[in-house]
Amino acid sequence: MDKRPTIIDVATLAGVSKSTVSLVLQQSPLVKQETRDDVRRAMTQLGYVYNRAAANLRSANAGLIGVVINDLRNPFFTEFATSLQMALSARGYAAVLANTDEDPALQAQVVGAMLEHGVSALIVSPAYGDEAAFDAIARANVPALQVLRQVVSTDRFPFAAPDYPTGSRLATEHLLAQGAGHIAFVGGLEGRAVTQLRMSGYLATLAANGLTPLHLPGRPGRAFGREVARRLAQDHPSVDAVLCFNDLTALGLLTGCTELGCAELGRPLGPSLKIVGFDDIEDCAQVYPALSSVRCDIAGFGRKMAETVLAWLENNHRPPPVTVTPVTLIPRASSLR
Repeated sequence: MDKRPTIIDVATLAGVSKSTVSLVLQQSPLVKQETRDDVRRAMTQLGYVYNRAAANLRSANAGLIGVVINDLRNPFFTEFATSLQMALSARGYAAVLANTDEDPALQAQVVGAMLEHGVSALIVSPAYGDEAAFDAIARANVPALQVLRQVVSTDRFPFAAPDYPTGSRLATEHLLAQGAGHIAFVGGLEGRAVTQLRMSGYLATLAANGLTPLHLPGRPGRAFGREVARRLAQDHPSVDAVLCFNDLTALGLLTGCTELGCAELGRPLGPSLKIVGFDDIEDCAQVYPALSSVRCDIAGFGRKMAETVLAWLENNHRPPPVTVTPVTLIPRASSLR
């Protein structure tokens, strides 16, 4: 006996998402008429019969959007998730949020659970080392975005992030304009795509000015930044400016330099040792000296991602393979003469 056609079969034949088919079956006004006609033709061709009783049992899960974040302890990701959730709520959707803590096995688990509970779409800031979760999403035919980090092909899953290369270029140009001659890049694990993106503008700018780069890699965070303060004093006394992978690293570096004191460090912060972070989280303006940073407007980015996934879900407007949003540099005391 042939297998009974499923909603996924209908979606595949109609060239739309599973969620779009569900909206058509629910007679939602959010789907344009042309898409409705395509879905109903596919249903007729396959002989698909809508089981409304079963659908009613699942209705509690309608309008759920899965949000999977690699590190909610970092305020950068927390602000993104909060902004995204509020934008989805304003459109009548509920966000199901999970933190994977950079654990690929946990990521696969939470993505699987979200799919089982019938999420309409997924927005994933992924942990590295896991493609199984994305394979499961592809099998379920659910719209899904990679955001902030890319781990799988953008042909399979569109990717969106702030313009990291421009951010590091702006920061490096700023440090050069402030008189820096030996600029180090601190933080970021080697071989990671996001590290390469955040370093690319720095490397290109130094090369254009005939300067030699120095990368001190490590897991970005406050603890690593504090550790680097002593390494700079002991092993790299010629470094007069630092661009950090993220603000947490830069804030840790500020703390480490303060603990060492200007006498041991050999130069005061700002005038002689300039520091720039990346992301511009709220703490940057509150510390002393105030931290210069590349502003990614992560709250605005979260709202844009909500609009993007809902346009895909409701109107079948699949986003382009790569979306890049603008960044700006916010100079403060930590990098000014």
